[in-house]
Amino acid sequence: MIETDIEIINKLGLHARAAAKLVSTAAPFQSSIRLGRGERMIDAKSIMALLMLGAGKGSTLRLAIDGVDEAAAHAAVLALINNRLAEAE
Repeated sequence: MIETDIEIINKLGLHARAAAKLVSTAAPFQSSIRLGRGERMIDAKSIMALLMLGAGKGSTLRLAIDGVDEAAAHAAVLALINNRLAEAE
């Protein structure tokens, strides 16, 4: 299992378009990919769950990935978030 704290740095936070990009990045991986705060961890492959997190700019979230392709999934999700969820600033 890989766990990392990440900060949402894009201007609008985890809104619908950004959440859709995250789901499309996470979905191909077999590993369980979870995101959240404290005890509230959600499935990062679910757009509704991501939207309900209410993660705005500056939010720090815990990313937890567990499975056979966890290293590749971690790299892909981390790269997307660190690239401002592929949004122009």
